[in-house]
Amino acid sequence: MSRSNRERTEQTRQALIDAGRRLFVEKGYAETATPEIVAAAGVTRGALYHHFEDKRALFRAVIECEAKAVGEAIEARSASYDAPRATLIAGASAYFDAMRAEGRTRLLLIEAPAVLGLSATAAIDAENAEATLRAGLAAMLPKAGAMLEPLTSLLSAAFDRAAIAIEAGAERRHYEQAIAVLLDGLADHLWR
Repeated sequence: MSRSNRERTEQTRQALIDAGRRLFVEKGYAETATPEIVAAAGVTRGALYHHFEDKRALFRAVIECEAKAVGEAIEARSASYDAPRATLIAGASAYFDAMRAEGRTRLLLIEAPAVLGLSATAAIDAENAEATLRAGLAAMLPKAGAMLEPLTSLLSAAFDRAAIAIEAGAERRHYEQAIAVLLDGLADHLWR
């Protein structure tokens, strides 16, 4: 395939993902129809099915893009810190900033588990933001041992609940303070 064909193929795929995202945010997954998606993307229905098996596969691609963006934001912000605690705190702030993107909290934390299922959503998260959290916890809590995975899972869930609460109007700084308290408590407990 020539470079221009590859570029056109990727542009079509990205146009479908962008249009799907806009409509999934605006209307929700269930209320978004594939003819609306192809019209918004400016492509044919055949193009949709060339790139994606069905609407659910397109939705998964949208979720993967969103999760990747969150993970990259966390990585970018936390990369400049050397101390594990500071890295995790910076990552927490980056996570909350990234989740402020319009519709992202709803897509990742409400729609994705409902549409894709909890295990598929958890797998996507495990490759992105949760992977960064796990690495940060491993650095901060080297004695965590077998508790590293459950701690990562529990803290990831805490971050998600905080993002939902913040989107609903809760005070972000209170959640950031609570995350710091949790991290410090874990560090204190595991260093005894």
